[in-house]
Amino acid sequence: MPNQARLIDTHAHLDDPKFKDDIDDVIKRAQDAGIENIITVGAWQKEKGLRHIVELADRYDFVYAAIGVHPHDVKDAGEDAFNEIKGFSSHEKVIAIGETGLDYHYEYSPKDIQKKVFIKHIRLARELNLPLTIHSRDAEGDTLEILVAEGVQDIGGVLHCFSGSYDMAKRCLDMGLYLSFTGVVTFPKAANVHEVVKRIPIERMLIETDCPYLAPEPHRGKRNEPAFVVETAKRIAEIKGLSFDDAARITTLNAKELFAIGEKTEAAKIAYQIRNSLYLNITNRCTNYCTFCAKHVPAGFKRGFKSYTVKGHYLRLKEEPAFQDVIRAAGDRPAEKYNEIVFCGFGEPLIRLDLVKEAGLFLKKQGCKIRIDTDGLANLVHGRNILPELKFVDTISVSLNAPDSETYQRLVKTPYGDKAFPAIVWFLKEAKKYIPKVVATVVAVPGLDIETCRKLAEDEIGVAFRVREYNEVG
Repeated sequence: MPNQARLIDTHAHLDDPKFKDDIDDVIKRAQDAGIENIITVGAWQKEKGLRHIVELADRYDFVYAAIGVHPHDVKDAGEDAFNEIKGFSSHEKVIAIGETGLDYHYEYSPKDIQKKVFIKHIRLARELNLPLTIHSRDAEGDTLEILVAEGVQDIGGVLHCFSGSYDMAKRCLDMGLYLSFTGVVTFPKAANVHEVVKRIPIERMLIETDCPYLAPEPHRGKRNEPAFVVETAKRIAEIKGLSFDDAARITTLNAKELFAIGEKTEAAKIAYQIRNSLYLNITNRCTNYCTFCAKHVPAGFKRGFKSYTVKGHYLRLKEEPAFQDVIRAAGDRPAEKYNEIVFCGFGEPLIRLDLVKEAGLFLKKQGCKIRIDTDGLANLVHGRNILPELKFVDTISVSLNAPDSETYQRLVKTPYGDKAFPAIVWFLKEAKKYIPKVVATVVAVPGLDIETCRKLAEDEIGVAFRVREYNEVG
């Protein structure tokens, strides 16, 4: 039975001799497993060149190609290799330059030549306006130095088969790069990879097989193939606390954005599922301008960052939905399908208080549990205590985001100035009178004193406390 969720294997080596006898069967199994696209990565070799890679991609509708010179082979690559890369770069199936980079583990080519050719690839990618597929093994320092010096943030790309440190991961993310993970993430002893996956946003992740190598559990020890990328997606979902469908949807969108492949839909969703919760996107308007909000795109992120996308769902509304639009989007018998209905939106839902009450009460009568995610400033917005009007709500999650007013105003550009933070604290205390579960949340912005925030929430206000990852929404 084919999987419903669609995946993209962003790094395979389908031209490897291990596939020469059954490539059509390998492709068929990939399609049956729900693989939407495969990017076969062709490494130039003196004897074979690159034509066979492009022809292989041409042979199958859903296969694309990346072309470059692997660091193992750069000692043999002269201008003829780069002329061939440049010649094939205009082919419709060629969507990236690489894999290129540094490999000091084997050092089949001298380090100085590797660095020189890596730089040449980066400059060629800039010239051709194509993203990079980057290889780095036992060469963390030199890889980062070159990426920074060559301004890779203006080009875009992916560190494939990532197994580096969290520090390297963070520095790559700061340059706008993606990180791609293989079946190694399924290995029980790959603790460093598990930690990186846990700490970085899935919105910056891709998945790959690197086949025929690195087969995941439970296929470890066998020849790897694109169908097995399903196991990598399952493990990432588990680590991130997401559903398999969430992980598939998000990583697939990431790949499409980076490599400019596949169909892209720009229709904003009113209702969207994450894990087993249904979120209702009722407004993009906000009370505040949060410095850490994903809607405010960092200047360097030119490729692959979609500021109105949350967990693979596009949420930029052309117009705000009416009551009937919201109920229609929630679907039939939502109480049977979802653990909770969350009024959220990529904005502040309580700006639309009347709609929240009307739709919330309607869904509550159908047996749904109701949650509201809010900035806690609704009383200032509406000029009254609105909490008695929310007695139908089961959970309210309030963005505290700071331990004091000064920090709050630095992180959150609020129009209410000194009034804002005391109003949020009062809102949290008052909410306990009307709503069974009240949660204060903070975004783990670098430098924020999380423990002081926790003490304020739990000890002084007396509500539950949750930390949300920085640069990760949903």
